[in-house]
Amino acid sequence: MHIPWSTIALGSLLLISVCSKGGQKVQSPEPEKSKPPVKMEQRGRILGIGGVFFKSANRDQMREWYSKHLGLADKGQGVMLPWRQHDDPQKEHVTVWTVFPSTTKYLDPSPAPFMVNYIVDDMDALLDRLQKEGVKIDDKRINESYGRFAWIYDHDGNKIELWQPAAKP
Repeated sequence: MHIPWSTIALGSLLLISVCSKGGQKVQSPEPEKSKPPVKMEQRGRILGIGGVFFKSANRDQMREWYSKHLGLADKGQGVMLPWRQHDDPQKEHVTVWTVFPSTTKYLDPSPAPFMVNYIVDDMDALLDRLQKEGVKIDDKRINESYGRFAWIYDHDGNKIELWQPAAKP
């Protein structure tokens, strides 16, 4: 029996949501014993999810389904989901959610039909640390008025987008 990854992901999110209600303690898996955890006070850390992108052979129908059933109305520029940083509530962020056509090359060379974009506080510090740790890093960099972008690959070859938002004047 084949269960689509989107069903598994949605089910996991619902399970996490249900398990974290009512003051119940939700236990995280044990960290790997071979390496010390990343120190949270150091620069070059993830602040949140900046985007969730996935491919669909039926892009328009998928957009319509998500709009109708979940209220995610993507008119072509993605859905912008605003949020504030827990440690600094004055900092506003946005998570972009969008469906790409199945023919997009934006996620290449990843074998996955999705990509997560993570917001980082210091791109250079993070990339320096990841390079020392042997993580595969794409040579491509993009600097836009709204921030800097870089890409890395996880152990399975899934492409991950890193985004350091531009400092607001």
